[in-house]
Amino acid sequence: MQQPYDVVVIGGGAVGSAIARELSRYRLRIAVVERAHSAGGQAGGRATGLLHAGVLYRPGTLKAVCAVEGSQEFDAVAAELDVPFRRTGGLIVGFTDGDRKRLEQLLAQGRANGVRGLELIGRRRMDALEPCAGGSFALWCPASGVLDPRAYTAALAENAVRNGVEYFLGCSFTGETRLPGGGHVLHTTWGDLRTRWVVNSAGLNSAAVSGQLGIPGYAIQPVEDEYIALEQPAGRAVRMPVCPVPGPDGPCPPCAAPTADGGLLLGPVSRPAPPPGSAPSAQDILGGLAAGRVSHLLPQLDRAQPLRSFAGVQPHRVDPATGAAGDFVLELRDEAPGVVNLVGIGPPGLTSALPLARRAVSLIQFQEPLSPNPDFDPRRRGARRFSGAGGRTAAPGLKRGGSPA
Repeated sequence: MQQPYDVVVIGGGAVGSAIARELSRYRLRIAVVERAHSAGGQAGGRATGLLHAGVLYRPGTLKAVCAVEGSQEFDAVAAELDVPFRRTGGLIVGFTDGDRKRLEQLLAQGRANGVRGLELIGRRRMDALEPCAGGSFALWCPASGVLDPRAYTAALAENAVRNGVEYFLGCSFTGETRLPGGGHVLHTTWGDLRTRWVVNSAGLNSAAVSGQLGIPGYAIQPVEDEYIALEQPAGRAVRMPVCPVPGPDGPCPPCAAPTADGGLLLGPVSRPAPPPGSAPSAQDILGGLAAGRVSHLLPQLDRAQPLRSFAGVQPHRVDPATGAAGDFVLELRDEAPGVVNLVGIGPPGLTSALPLARRAVSLIQFQEPLSPNPDFDPRRRGARRFSGAGGRTAAPGLKRGGSPA
């Protein structure tokens, strides 16, 4: 067993790495246990890369509050961490009278959430903003943007490591023993880690980990989001994300969105996650996109351009009895002392990562004073990129394989 940690974070995706980075602002010994072999190798690294403005979420929910907060601060965050980001704005386009009524509802909801600059616009303004978009009218959301989800997650992890956090990659959490005098022994595939605090940020496994840490009763519905990626020049032709009108309760229908590196994503086609080992074909996803009427969003889309397909599985918290979708969970419970519990952090988790991290750390601060780390440096310089090359996805200093001893 290693020297005791002050905090161990289970899960090194965008939210877990944001929490680790936020904790490193204080004089704490921090570790992150991540079962993948790279930071962002799980759900967050296969997200769309959309920066959500906060329009789609019910006022007062943690999703709405954190999405708006995360979106409004992201220009400064991207500059601080040196990650690709474009504040493109976005359009939710409509075609029918029913669409217009729904967009009016979304306009009111977005304004109630504090989203800035929302407008209902007609075709002439749409032509000025995004001539490729279909539709007769749209909700214009200038706060939307696009980022590189893997580069952002890696940057959070790298900056955390630079500020003293230890990462154990390829390391799975298997259970916990509560110590009589307080604290925890976490059992992992690398061995045991002793800690005063544990943070559950396990994404798809967050409900199971919550139960192992003494807080049962949560349920996660894994949802596979499938995409088609078109290369340049498609991404250069489309200036901003173009989305159809979502229903009041269902998932967002397939959208078209430029990527941070100049490509174009079509999707997602969302469905319950299939058994491990199966993968959607490009034709399957194209069929789902056709059903979602993506061609109506971008009537001038050249389907003959080279494309590839990929999928990512996102955690959606549901009510175990009814199956109804639930809000993010962020809690500290009396029956599980020393456990900060995050469950069901699916979309818009990437946008919400730092706001959630600050709230997670504040739960610890309510229980004990934390001394600032005078050497904390929030800045990070990204790797130089060659034309057409992707960025780094793992931070130097992250440990892979072996044991924690």
